[in-house]
Amino acid sequence: MKYHAGSYDVIVIGAGHAGVEAGLASARLGAKTLMVTINLDMVAFMPCNPSVGGPAKGIVVREIDALGGEMGKNIDKTHIQMRMLNTGKGPAVRALRAQADKFLYQHEMKKTIENEPNITLLQGMVEKLIVEDGVCKGVITQTGAIYDSKAVVITTGTFLRGKIIMGDVQYLSGPNNQQPSIKLSEHLEELGFDLVRFKTGTPPRVNSASIDYSKTEIQPGDEVPRAFSYETTEYITDQLPCWLTYTSTETHTLIDENLHRSPMYSGVIKGTGPRYCPSIEDKVVRFNDKPRHQIFLEPEGRNTQEVYVQGLSTSLPEEVQRRILSTIPGLENVQMMRAGYAIEYDAIVPTQLWPTLETKKVQNLYTAGQINGTSGYEEAAGQGIMAGINAGRRATGQDDLILSRSEAYIGVLIDDLVTKGTNEPYRLLTSRAEYRLLLRHDNADLRLTEIGHKIGLISSERYEGFTVKKAEIEAEKERLQSIIIKPTAHVQETIRSAGGTELKDGIRAADLLKRPEMNYEHIHALVPAEKELGPDVAEQVEIQVKYEGYIQKSLQQVDRLKKMENKKIPENIDYDAIHGLANEARQKLKEVCPLSVAQASRISGVNPADVSILLVYLEQGRIAKVSNE
Repeated sequence: MKYHAGSYDVIVIGAGHAGVEAGLASARLGAKTLMVTINLDMVAFMPCNPSVGGPAKGIVVREIDALGGEMGKNIDKTHIQMRMLNTGKGPAVRALRAQADKFLYQHEMKKTIENEPNITLLQGMVEKLIVEDGVCKGVITQTGAIYDSKAVVITTGTFLRGKIIMGDVQYLSGPNNQQPSIKLSEHLEELGFDLVRFKTGTPPRVNSASIDYSKTEIQPGDEVPRAFSYETTEYITDQLPCWLTYTSTETHTLIDENLHRSPMYSGVIKGTGPRYCPSIEDKVVRFNDKPRHQIFLEPEGRNTQEVYVQGLSTSLPEEVQRRILSTIPGLENVQMMRAGYAIEYDAIVPTQLWPTLETKKVQNLYTAGQINGTSGYEEAAGQGIMAGINAGRRATGQDDLILSRSEAYIGVLIDDLVTKGTNEPYRLLTSRAEYRLLLRHDNADLRLTEIGHKIGLISSERYEGFTVKKAEIEAEKERLQSIIIKPTAHVQETIRSAGGTELKDGIRAADLLKRPEMNYEHIHALVPAEKELGPDVAEQVEIQVKYEGYIQKSLQQVDRLKKMENKKIPENIDYDAIHGLANEARQKLKEVCPLSVAQASRISGVNPADVSILLVYLEQGRIAKVSNE
């Protein structure tokens, strides 16, 4: 029996990493928000790796924080280890990674949501959307409860028709043996959405007390206090180590002998898995020239003995998994607490979305996270905050927000999805960003805080601190440009000790800083500032001065791109009326409906010749009229 249970501005279906950011963003923008999830004990749960960050992903977490999101703050409060990766490389690829206390992480996030006055958190199973005249107006749950809304965000992760597979065993299930969502998936097909079948997997969890750590290599956290959020002022110092070991020849032999029992190779698994996070079976087959593979032993929390065996994702039978573990140094007598498994699930073809993450088929309906074909908590959260912002702004009568590829990794992620689509679970990589020198871990606040404040997710107090930081950076850069350092004995000794060539004449402080062997500390020692700068300000000054030439080149490329982005394509364009377009290009343009010439140029199957024809057509003003005019 159906009944009316309430009215809201925004309804978020799911409370994983996309759902929590979507719900918090819409609520903090003033939209009355309902968050519905199958199990309240699974809010922000980490069914796979208990970590946040890493290459590209860590930068996304910083971007979420700069926009006013929660993931960075939450991991700063609940991590057991924090490390900066790629410190020996340039600033464009440095990234922070935290090992999470997975239980504390979800409890803290749930508490944050419960304390948000504009959110109602509800346990329930949404089975159907209320769609009238192509507009989404609410949801209906399994119990017949009807909730009206002005916008709906679907963030169902891997729950849509989820199926767990382990050897010969398979059964319908969401991750971690949770109830799957079956009817919502069927309903999306009824509405005309194209779905694809993807798969992901997890490794076994083992008992820490049964590991011989003397046969492994310790992996400690950084001694320098670090944080994802720009608001964090208190740091966790009692970190727990992770441990490194390796597979053996015996491991690989055992896997080879049991490949016929692997669902991935026997044809039982139909879904496409993530290329950049392969199972151990896949690694052994694809890289059979490698004698061993890295295995990281990662604690799942401070108050549990469970250890995540990173690098051993598998869907082999349980008894084979036990034997594999015993072939790895340090795990010879290990106790397996949970077996690894593969999970298949439905995802929506993301080219059915606008760059706002609103669906093209149904107005006021948004999707975010793994339902859009991505992998990873960070990619999900990045989409979640954008979907939540746009749903909240739609519900309160405001304009959409779209981040460009030159503004954020989040912009790269969403543009890749809606423009190019994906035939496998999509993972963000630094190589996907053509402007990665501009999209760094260290400058996410400089790129996005202004936007976060403008839309209302960054407080005035935080914004004032941000403007002070910006002013300090610019003032110090100007100071270094104005000061001439002369070749005194002290200066020459400083340069020699840094491994540089002595000066022959005076040099601007900024030009001396550009030398690869010099850093800001060297310059500050030679020509001290009146007021000592904070470490984040000093870091910005050094990077912006040292890489000025490269940054300027990137900015020039961005300016050229903006000209293409500003060439808008009218909604009523008739691609069939444009003579000379290749058939594949015509088909893809009609499918994606790009909003600009720049977006059209990024569509797979649209080549430069097609873009040139489109440009000529638009510049001549020969915009085709819709067929019914």
